[in-house]
Amino acid sequence: MKVIPGTVQTCSNILRDGNLLAISPGGVYEAQFAHSYNLMWKRRLGFAKVAIDAKVPIIPMFTENLREAFRTVSIGRRFFLKIYALFKLPLAPIYGGFPVKLITHLGKPIPYDPNVTPEELQAKVACAIEDLVRTHQRLPGSILYALLDRIPYFRKKQVKKQRN
Repeated sequence: MKVIPGTVQTCSNILRDGNLLAISPGGVYEAQFAHSYNLMWKRRLGFAKVAIDAKVPIIPMFTENLREAFRTVSIGRRFFLKIYALFKLPLAPIYGGFPVKLITHLGKPIPYDPNVTPEELQAKVACAIEDLVRTHQRLPGSILYALLDRIPYFRKKQVKKQRN
């Protein structure tokens, strides 16, 4: 696995070469400041431009309980938002590493469509990921319940309760 800051062209070439590529449109900003599984993509369209340029489908992905595994300190949030906006430095303190149950869910692939714009594709992907969150994530998130999800008895009980 390789982590790179990629241009549209670099990422498109990776896909055209037959490789898989994971892109996190929200990036570090979303990882630090999205606490309730809301997408914080702003106007980021690079991932959509890459998929259109490479003529490949997008497979939406969501990892259940990820925000319960690691948290950012909420005290001083506005300060850290300003620092990030000015310098693009991820300085918000992180705590956690909790051994919660993580399950990655893959959505239905969104096929390549030569007639779709990057904005339209971004909206489709966002909708698909939000559906995965609604279907699989207990909201609001809870570190305790995410820890209990590791025990099959509690997981089954919670899933049944959520579906009702």
